[in-house]
Amino acid sequence: MKRENEQYIKLGVTIALAGMAVVLGGFFLNSLGWFALVFGRVLGILKPFLYGGAIAYLLSPLCNRLEKFFTRMFPKSRRFPRACSILLSLLFALVLVGAVVMLVLPQVGSSLVSIALSLPGEIDRAVKWAGEYLENNPQVQSLLNEIWAEASQRLQVWLKTDLLPTAQNILGGIGVHAAGILGGTKDLFLGILISVYLLASRQKFALHARMLLCGVLPKHWADLVEEEIRYADKMFNGFLMGKLLDSAIVGVLCFVCTSLFRFKSAALISVIVGVTNIIPFFGPFIGAIPSALLLLLESPSQCLLFLLFIVVLQQLDGNFIGPKILGNTTGLSSFWVLFAILLFGGLWGVMGMILGVPLFAVLYDMARRLIYRGLRHKQRYDLLDGDGEKKE
Repeated sequence: MKRENEQYIKLGVTIALAGMAVVLGGFFLNSLGWFALVFGRVLGILKPFLYGGAIAYLLSPLCNRLEKFFTRMFPKSRRFPRACSILLSLLFALVLVGAVVMLVLPQVGSSLVSIALSLPGEIDRAVKWAGEYLENNPQVQSLLNEIWAEASQRLQVWLKTDLLPTAQNILGGIGVHAAGILGGTKDLFLGILISVYLLASRQKFALHARMLLCGVLPKHWADLVEEEIRYADKMFNGFLMGKLLDSAIVGVLCFVCTSLFRFKSAALISVIVGVTNIIPFFGPFIGAIPSALLLLLESPSQCLLFLLFIVVLQQLDGNFIGPKILGNTTGLSSFWVLFAILLFGGLWGVMGMILGVPLFAVLYDMARRLIYRGLRHKQRYDLLDGDGEKKE
């Protein structure tokens, strides 16, 4: 009798806990919109700090090297080498960005003018070809007349009912985008200022983070987290810096070759190819499409030659330049690289495609460590490989 009562009590407690879990889960799901709203609001407020952190992280390797150089020159001073290294790092970044912008803007302007001048002739040629084709194919012409009649009726209905709301939405969207551009410019300017403070106090922030880590977690877990953070820093820093150098080399090679081939808008095409090359795997295709369309308006033969050149250039980059610079930085196979690009690209767009590979490499390393630890705990040494033994 006592056992039956204990079983009923256990069953009742289980049902009660399950009910509480369901209620809490439903409350959490209903509150997701509120959490997302608050998180988005906080993220919007902290955007300058995010920009500043990203700028400081990208400039920290150059800043560290410059500071070591100036420290050797002025060993008795501490502030002067740091100030000079931060100032020169920021100037280098601003000059580089300004040079790219000044190189691209005239090319964009000339390309737009060229397109505007050649477009009427292309339209006349297309209209003439369509007229000749319809004269030789009366059935197609009658079908198009029916389609045009139906389309014109729908167009009249749309002009009467939906034109004004659509125009209002477009004008409102333009205002929102203009405000977003102004806000983004302000956040970027504040981010540059914040990056100066972060670069000036980077050792102090690192020390405070280590103190917090060691003060909150046990020594074993603190060492593990610190080791994983160092691995993540090595992964992101090595991948991003190597990818930027690789893309710069590809952009320069593209500019030299397109100039030798006398392609129009060679500088603009080279910048597009170089910038999109930062995206692993899909970058060459993303950069080649708009560049090929731009050349197609000028000359189909140049477009075909450019596509062949891009194939050769990307083979050179994928087999020689990239491996020499990056090596096997992430330690991921081609399958997991493609998986990471598709996953994080679908979640965060272009930025996810760029950061997805090193981020997934860090997650992969964490999962591998946990698996090896579990295998050791269960004494399944037959499933451990040499890499796992070295990692732990």
